[in-house]
Amino acid sequence: MENNHLVDVQNLKMYFPVTAGVFRRKVADVKAVDNVSFYVKKGETLGLVGESGCGKTTTGRCILQLYDITEGKVFFNGKDLTKMDAKTLRRMRRDMQLIYQDPFASLDPRMTAGEIIGEPLLVHKVVKGKEYRKQVRELLEMVELTAAMADRYPHEFSGGQRQRIGIARALALRPEFIVCDEPVSALDVSIQAQVIMLLMKLREELNLTYLFIAHDLSVVRNISDRVVVMYLGRIVETTSSDDLYANPLHPYTISLLSAVPIPDPVVDRNRERIILKGDVPSPMNPPSGCPFHPRCFKAIDRCAEEVPELRTISGEHQVACHLVE
Repeated sequence: MENNHLVDVQNLKMYFPVTAGVFRRKVADVKAVDNVSFYVKKGETLGLVGESGCGKTTTGRCILQLYDITEGKVFFNGKDLTKMDAKTLRRMRRDMQLIYQDPFASLDPRMTAGEIIGEPLLVHKVVKGKEYRKQVRELLEMVELTAAMADRYPHEFSGGQRQRIGIARALALRPEFIVCDEPVSALDVSIQAQVIMLLMKLREELNLTYLFIAHDLSVVRNISDRVVVMYLGRIVETTSSDDLYANPLHPYTISLLSAVPIPDPVVDRNRERIILKGDVPSPMNPPSGCPFHPRCFKAIDRCAEEVPELRTISGEHQVACHLVE
């Protein structure tokens, strides 16, 4: 593990058991995350993209140790989180936070905005009294809300404002690392841009590191330094954000980018669109060989028989495809 890596994920597997019958015997596994390895450098934003059900959210939650992982290791600041006892992990959690996807479901409707934002400060016994109220006010202003909003309840806010409250709660303990789990997918497009700009500003001001999970490649492009593309629990491509858009190599990445709208109507009309056939296979019964081969427009016989390794093509550009040399 290199010194500039804040998070290092090695051979991560997360299988959820499927049970049946009166005695709830295990009959299969849902392979949500299947042998995934990547790293996040200090101060960068790593985009994690893919279709719904590809294991993005599960990966983020495994890093934060919200699940007991099946196999693999997760290092944070050089320390293996998978080997820690509950007490030590609780202390480490102050440095790792999560911004949830749904701003409507992730806030307690019986608590005021101030109570929601200040709860981590009380749980971890950081401050109390006047200092507590002062920090809640500062956190509200940090996410471009006013201190007067502290006494309002979640139903009195718009979707974008609720997500800002969620961001303020994540910032309360001054973490180093934040998992942003599709933080803008439930918001209007105009509000998405404002929230992304806020996240980018906070990253610069507070020296934060993000894992930014999304299914929309156009959202990831603006905020991410590097991008990891996942399909059916596996990484298929990873490289810098600019390189991914200029030179996508994996057929799945190429097909995803072909669906991203281009502002120039002439270019948009003349480019080739790739429509993938079929649906994403079940992670309970993934296909043999390359997980993408049943839907791939370039697949050959070898793709159905052999799982491609994630190989370095040039620099930081890695691809798991038999057809890329």
